[in-house]
Amino acid sequence: MNTTLADRRKAFRTRIARRDAMILPGAGNALTAQVIADQGFDAIYVTGAGIANTYLGAPDIGLVTLTELVGTVSAIAEITDLPLVVDIDTGFGNAINAQRTVRMIERAGAAAVQMEDQVFPKKCGHFAGKAVIPLNEAVSKVKAAVDAREDANTLVIARTDARAIHGLNAALDRAEAFVEAGADMTFVEAPTSLQEMQAITTRLSVPQVANMVVGGKTPLTAQADLAGLGFSLVLYANTPLQAAMRAMSDVLAALKADGDVTRVIDKLADFEERQRLVNKQGYDVLEARYQID
Repeated sequence: MNTTLADRRKAFRTRIARRDAMILPGAGNALTAQVIADQGFDAIYVTGAGIANTYLGAPDIGLVTLTELVGTVSAIAEITDLPLVVDIDTGFGNAINAQRTVRMIERAGAAAVQMEDQVFPKKCGHFAGKAVIPLNEAVSKVKAAVDAREDANTLVIARTDARAIHGLNAALDRAEAFVEAGADMTFVEAPTSLQEMQAITTRLSVPQVANMVVGGKTPLTAQADLAGLGFSLVLYANTPLQAAMRAMSDVLAALKADGDVTRVIDKLADFEERQRLVNKQGYDVLEARYQID
């Protein structure tokens, strides 16, 4: 790591202004972050749903705690210098809770925090049965998040889930209120058409986030087209997790059926690749440097 965290945050803020639909794959743990970095992506999305699924084996229904989230962010920040955009769900409570959450996540290594306006306990943005808090309460939490950051270049991304409940115009009204409250970016979750996505970037002045959820409500759209629409960030929050789930199921099914993995050996990372991804060579160098004679 040749730059400071402050330098990387500043560079990330500059990059966001390009509005070129930078893709952020999601990581729920440090190994997934290693794979994302190894594939040459420019930033990582620390996904709350991914942490719930991988760490707890549970759905994205507000079960992850702040302590668990901080631990995950710290572990990922330890092994990569890529900017981390961290999903902090609803901020774990009211405006005061949100302030504490932002401070802790920023200190853990985040370049940006994303907070939503759902009622706690929240649900995945593409689940049914969501509800949003009153607008004045949501605005208060955005203001608290902005005030909490220690580095002015830490981005505050304010997400609204109102589209699925009150319609697109209500969601855009909320997003505009969040911008007035100081949000650096907004994220209107679950638009249902390209026309709605265009309305988001046309009406809202600050950089925007698009969320590509396989099987979700928003049409899967190519990066070039999203850049043309003017989005800054494109989340593939759980694509790596979905790929890993399918691969694990296929390999384990073959192991159960055959009694070995010969038939699916090509689906496994070999021993050398596994050690490379977790930087075994780098740790060997450190061990040799500090070896006691």
